[in-house]
Amino acid sequence: MSERTMSANAPALTGTSVRPNRPGIVLATLLTCQLMIILDATVMNVALPRIQSDLHFSATSLSWVLNIYTLVFGGLLLLGGRAGDLFGRRRVFIAGLSLFTLASLVGGFADSAAWLLIARVVQGLGAAAAGPSTLALLTTTFTEPKERLRALALFSAMASAGFAVGLILGGLLTEWLSWRSVLFINVPFGIAAVTFAARYLPSPQRHPASLDLPGAITATGGIASVVYGFIRAASNGWGDSVTLVALFLGIGLLGAFLAIEIRTEHPLLPLRLFADRNRAAAYVNFCLGPMAGMSMFFFLSQYLQEVHGYGALATGFAFLPMALLVFGMSRLIPRVLPRFGPKPVALIGTVLMAGGLALLTQLSTSSGYFPLMFVPMVLMGVGMGLAFSPLNVIIMSTVPARDAGAAGGVLQTMQQIGATLGLAILVTVFGTATRHATGSPHEVLVSGMTTAFIVSVVIASLAFLVALTFRRVPR
Repeated sequence: MSERTMSANAPALTGTSVRPNRPGIVLATLLTCQLMIILDATVMNVALPRIQSDLHFSATSLSWVLNIYTLVFGGLLLLGGRAGDLFGRRRVFIAGLSLFTLASLVGGFADSAAWLLIARVVQGLGAAAAGPSTLALLTTTFTEPKERLRALALFSAMASAGFAVGLILGGLLTEWLSWRSVLFINVPFGIAAVTFAARYLPSPQRHPASLDLPGAITATGGIASVVYGFIRAASNGWGDSVTLVALFLGIGLLGAFLAIEIRTEHPLLPLRLFADRNRAAAYVNFCLGPMAGMSMFFFLSQYLQEVHGYGALATGFAFLPMALLVFGMSRLIPRVLPRFGPKPVALIGTVLMAGGLALLTQLSTSSGYFPLMFVPMVLMGVGMGLAFSPLNVIIMSTVPARDAGAAGGVLQTMQQIGATLGLAILVTVFGTATRHATGSPHEVLVSGMTTAFIVSVVIASLAFLVALTFRRVPR
C-alpha cells in the first residue's frame, strides 16, 4: 500500500469515529468478547469424554459439539460483519454478545445431546454477529496510531493465544468442577461485557443501505457447505459422496456469490477490499497461518495424553509457555512494528512458526516434554505473535469506515476457515500415514503425527512466500 492510499483512506476512517470516555474499559470489553469467541472453539476439547458420558453422545456424533459451532460461526461471519455496518456496530455487537451469553447459560443446563447442540448453534449465531463488529469497533474507536497499534496487537494476541488458553481453561474447569462450567464461565464475563458496552462503547456512524440478501444466502450457504465438506472429510475421507457433494455445492454457491457481489449496489462483501495487494495477501496469510498452527494444538494434545499419559489439566498447562509468549509479543509489537514495518516482522514470525513445526517432525514415542515439545512451543508462541499482528494492521489500518465491519468479517472468516480446512487436511494426512505405518500403536500414532507436521511446515512456508509479496508500508 502506498502513502497516497493511506492518506486517502485514513480520513474516512477517522472522520466517523468517536473518542471513548473510558478507552481502557472499551478496549477490555472488546478484547473480552474476542477471547470468549475464540475460546469456545477449543475450550470444550478436553471436556468431550465427560460430555459423551453424561449426555450419551455416540462416538461419531460427539465431534459435532465442536464442529457445529465452527460451522455456524464460519458460515455467518460475512453476514454479521455487513449487518454491523448497516444497522450499527454497537447495536449488533451487544445483540450478538447477549445471544452468545444466553446460549452459554442454556447450554450449561443441557440434559440431552440435542439440547447441547442447539445451544452451540445459537452460540455460533451470537459469535458471528459480535465478532466482526468487535474488530470494526476497535479500529474506528482507537484512531490515534499508537493507540490503534497497541489495540490491534492485543486483539491479535487474543486470537492467537485463545486456542491454547482454551485448552488450559477447559482442563482446569473440567478437572475441578464439571464440563458444564466450561459453558457457565461465559455468563459472568458476557454480562459484564454487555453492561460495559451499553454504557461506554461509542456508536460509530451508520452507513444506511439495503442488505444484500441474495449475497447473504449464497455466501452463508457456500461457506457452510465448504466447511461441512472439510469437517466430514476429516472423518469419512475425501472419497465420501456426501463430502464431495458438499464441497461442489459450496464452490458453486461461492461462485454465485461473487457474481452477485460484482453486480449489486450494496454488496455484502465489497470486492474493493481486495484491490490493495497488501490487504489481499494479508487475508491469504490469515488463512494459511491458522491452517498450519492448528496441527500443534490438535496432535500434541493427543500425543501428551495417549503416549505420555497426561491428564486433561496437565495437557492444558503444557501449552502455557506458548500462550504466555503470544501475550508477551502483544506488548512488544507496538514498539517493534513502527520501527521495522509489518513486512520484516511478519517474515520473522512465519520463519519461527515453520521452525517450530519442523522440530515437531522429529517426535518419537520416547521424546520428553523438554526440549522437543517445549522449544517448538516457544518458537510458535513468538512466531504467531509476530506473524499475525502485522496482518491486522495491514488489513484494518486503511479500510474506510463504511467497510470496517465487512473487512473484519472477512478477516475472521479467513481465520476460521483456515483452521477448519487445515485440520481437515492434516487429519486426512494423519489417517493415510497411519494406515501404512507399522509398529506398536504408539509408534503408528506418532508416525502419522510427524507426517502431518511435515505438511504443516509446507503450509507455513507458503505463508512465508506470501509475506514476501508485501509492499513496503510507511512506518
